[in-house]
Amino acid sequence: MIRKFTDTDINAVAEIWLSTNIEAHYFIPPQYWQNHFEAVKAMLLQAEIYVYEEADRIQGFIGLDNNYIAGIFVCTDAQSKGIGRQLLDYVKTIKPELSLHVYKKNTRAVKFYQREDFRISAENIDKDTNEAEYEMIWQKQSELFIGE
Repeated sequence: MIRKFTDTDINAVAEIWLSTNIEAHYFIPPQYWQNHFEAVKAMLLQAEIYVYEEADRIQGFIGLDNNYIAGIFVCTDAQSKGIGRQLLDYVKTIKPELSLHVYKKNTRAVKFYQREDFRISAENIDKDTNEAEYEMIWQKQSELFIGE
């Protein structure tokens, strides 16, 4: 079930953020994520977040800042089960366009977003990590109905 984040979700969401960042970004020292943990935890309380919950356990979440996806994070043991896609599909129903940044070396995420109709609009260097990243965008397609 996808639902809006509540403040009581903060610890579960923050732990998912930390563990999945460390795992997905093997090319960035874990200390980088650990050093940002408290600041991110505070920012999460201000963000637009939707969580995926099953059996009273948060298994993933998507964080937004207006139309910008700050990230989709899914617990390691729940990955590759369609949770990330469900979260993304949910926000696609409430946003006309979306953008995000993803590290170029995170090829699994890049391929995921490309499968979900995001296109690469720019390539930059993340100033904090000195890693190459893509800016990707998605826009809702207008539906045209052609009469017979």
